[in-house]
Amino acid sequence: MRACVLRNRQLVIDDVAEPAPGPGQVLVETIACGICGSDLHLVQHWDLVIESARAAGRSAFDAAGDLVMGHEFSARVLELGPGVDNVQPGDAVVAMPVVLTPEGPARVGYSPGYPGGYGERMVLLAPVCFKVPDGLDPRHAALTEPMAVGAHAVAKSGIRPGDAAVVLGCGPIGLATIGALRIAGIEPVVAADFSPARRKLALHMGAHEAVDPEAEPAIDAWQRLDGQRPLVIFECVGVKGMLAGAMAAAPQNARIAVAGVCLEPDTIQPLVGVNKELTVQFCLGYTPEEFSGTLQRIASGELDVAPLITGEVGIAGVPAAFEALRNPDEHAKILVEPALG
Repeated sequence: MRACVLRNRQLVIDDVAEPAPGPGQVLVETIACGICGSDLHLVQHWDLVIESARAAGRSAFDAAGDLVMGHEFSARVLELGPGVDNVQPGDAVVAMPVVLTPEGPARVGYSPGYPGGYGERMVLLAPVCFKVPDGLDPRHAALTEPMAVGAHAVAKSGIRPGDAAVVLGCGPIGLATIGALRIAGIEPVVAADFSPARRKLALHMGAHEAVDPEAEPAIDAWQRLDGQRPLVIFECVGVKGMLAGAMAAAPQNARIAVAGVCLEPDTIQPLVGVNKELTVQFCLGYTPEEFSGTLQRIASGELDVAPLITGEVGIAGVPAAFEALRNPDEHAKILVEPALG
């Protein structure tokens, strides 16, 4: 099958082996797959990703091997493995990107044996496949995964009505977090991003104020709007220095939820956190309930993700799309759609 392959730290278009479903698995064809910021970081910081995975006790792929990325997808079921009865061929589905193997869980799009949505076909674990509701564009459903990341960050932070929020970074995860904060009834929500286009999307998703941090720091904007309610800061950028900066700017007793994935070694000053009695919570992924709930919110229109989709490419266009996504004013989310060629 045709796929965009990460090989020797380069993205190339090639034919790869066809996947085949085992017990409890389904073979699907990719309808649409979002390009994730973590995939951009992986290409840039390959060695650090492998090193960090091993340090955390997670399996790491072979640096010399091929990898077909893509974990934000919708797909159509082609074939059922033994023991599958929750979906049928022809169903459009989204799925949590994980499969179970004798060696333990493997991540679709990050495991050489389980290619992701930058290829024409994938093998998925049937119990974590969810049918796309009737009437929902499967392209929009492909944003279930990143939107669920935001829902999980909000849940993990412990924020509740009566608290205020600052969201640092309005890329897809920041926008997902803003949407989840709106649904949770949080106000005010202050978003900060250098990109005017992303600030506009932040307002669409439910931010009460979206500021350029060069013109007005996010904490200053919160002070201007409120300044009294308990504050939760969501770090959704994932670059070196962001956590230290959030700690330095945070008011006394603030909570910081880290949803951005920084792949480089970073430094904080613990005494800042001690003096302010800050709480820092790192966030990863989502629960099955958060994933399925997010799909339903997209289907109902409670989460309007259509404006976040700013481009579509076929498999051959993935390398150029990676370059385009480095310009935050040009794109929010680019979908890979193999049917486009």
